[in-house]
Amino acid sequence: MAFAAVYPLVSARAVARPFTYEVPEDVGCGAVVSVPFGRSRVRGVVVSTGEPPPPGVEAAPIAGVLDELPPALVELALWVADYYGSTPARALELVAPRARRRRGERRETPAGLAGEPAPAELTPEQSAAVAAIVAAMDGGGARYLLYGATGSGKTEVYLQACAAALERGLGAIVLVPEIALTPQAVGRFQARFGARIALLHSGLTEAERRDERERIASGDARVVVGARSAVFAPVRGLGLICVDEEHDASYKQESDPRYDARTVAAKRASLEGAVAVFGSATPRPESWAALERLELGGRLGGKLPPVRVVDLRREQGYPLSAPLLAELGRIAEHGGKAILLLNRRGLVPAIHCRTCGVTRRCPNCDVALVLHGDGDLRCHHCAHAEPAPELCPECGSAELARLGAGTQRLERELAARLPHLELIRLDADSSDPSTALERFAAADRAVLLGTQMVAKGHHFGGVALAAVVDADAGLAFPDFRAEERTFQLLTQLAGRSGRDAPGRVLIQTFQPDARPVELAARHDVGRFLAGELERREALGYPPFGHLVRIVVSGPEADAPMRALQELKEALGDADLLGPAPILRLRGRRRAQLVAKTDRPGALAARAGRALAAAAPAMRKAGLTVVVDVDPQSL
Repeated sequence: MAFAAVYPLVSARAVARPFTYEVPEDVGCGAVVSVPFGRSRVRGVVVSTGEPPPPGVEAAPIAGVLDELPPALVELALWVADYYGSTPARALELVAPRARRRRGERRETPAGLAGEPAPAELTPEQSAAVAAIVAAMDGGGARYLLYGATGSGKTEVYLQACAAALERGLGAIVLVPEIALTPQAVGRFQARFGARIALLHSGLTEAERRDERERIASGDARVVVGARSAVFAPVRGLGLICVDEEHDASYKQESDPRYDARTVAAKRASLEGAVAVFGSATPRPESWAALERLELGGRLGGKLPPVRVVDLRREQGYPLSAPLLAELGRIAEHGGKAILLLNRRGLVPAIHCRTCGVTRRCPNCDVALVLHGDGDLRCHHCAHAEPAPELCPECGSAELARLGAGTQRLERELAARLPHLELIRLDADSSDPSTALERFAAADRAVLLGTQMVAKGHHFGGVALAAVVDADAGLAFPDFRAEERTFQLLTQLAGRSGRDAPGRVLIQTFQPDARPVELAARHDVGRFLAGELERREALGYPPFGHLVRIVVSGPEADAPMRALQELKEALGDADLLGPAPILRLRGRRRAQLVAKTDRPGALAARAGRALAAAAPAMRKAGLTVVVDVDPQSL
């Protein structure tokens, strides 16, 4: 018998360390084992072998081996725990999720939307990009930014690179940002690689996820397509990771461990000598500054569509201006499709009393309640709901104004003004995004309307019009990334139009001179990123430093501020912003402290030690804390 260091997969930070167990000689790093732990039996992961227990300690034997992980995944999980300030057990759960026992036949991989045939030949730019990726695959790995306009052929580069990986006996992972995108991406890869494709994302059932992981681990599926969690797929002999739409913020996990799949992809590629390719028509400033670029140039087979900016200050109609109605009327008369983006759910974002000036707000959160089509006011943070009042609850006035517009109001007004158009709504309230996309792909004289989900990487033929109903929705956010996200959203939506026929783009805005609007209308990505990098360098924001955000919440207003002030004093010479109060959510008062640093993992660890020392007092006060390394919003 031999000895092994095992991390029990329990969430408590008090036992966040390895324990020595007795194991058979053939058990190595990466074994998922069942071990006695206290009065129970838990799963654990072997992280090393050969170390005997301390003198006087008798190591208990493991109860059995449950599974095997590639050792590189164990190393990756331990890095995730260290960098993001989590525990090894929580990070190891990402690579060793609990699998239910099989109950019947294996399920087939769900079919995606119909894929496109391979082109007769690649463009010179595509050929050069594939050649660089393949050379790096043969040479021990690299990281690239694959940059090109929407419709420039980035997906074909991913497909060709995956084929090269398979020819070399290597595996590949392709990440997409949203589950709603996955069926279309899967269809493209299934058409090229057939049964060698596996699908992984959080929308699968536990049985489906188990089946796919088994196919990957056995080598039956060598190409994995999925959302952010697919970066931890148990692919052996990994040669390639492609991160499509790398600018998308949904690659960041919002629960512990708060990992960023883009950062994890780069680290995993480094550990396994693989190539990481980050693709986007609107790259993050961080990627633009740090990565070697493979440029594809403009759109295949044509130019990007012209963009018309509609100044809503000079228009009577909202959300449907006269120019937008005219363009939609052309589609109703002559055929074609349109995509309309309004990045707000519900019927109207707020109800406001004209008499006393009070806006109906959530009793648990510092946000306005959103009116939905069923007549309820709802909070999009805590799910509180209440019937919309006929009279103001504060003063009894009937003068209740409905402010703004959401996707449901847009849908109603389109149905009333253009009844001959088929309307397909895609937002977080939609019951089945995949069905919505399939309907739109097959339709004519149809409008796909919704939130940012409609702008994310879809490739549909016959889209003659793409329109942004309100470009100002994100500009006022108190976040240094607000302009970046607005620019990306406008540019990405514009790219959905005119891929196989002449297209048109409309941007409705009350701020036509705003930098993101002006440069998105020109499709000027380079100039926008140059200005963004100059501004961030002056302020010390990414990529010229890392951010660590620490949020404390509690039942009383003053306690989170006091806790963060004590933490600020404990962190000493760190470059810190705050503490400052932020919006109340789910009935809890919150405050945040933001650190700028070149060593985010080290600072998160220092904060973690200080918070651990204060844990008993914080628990007594009902306080909880979140440490978020490289946060995507402030």
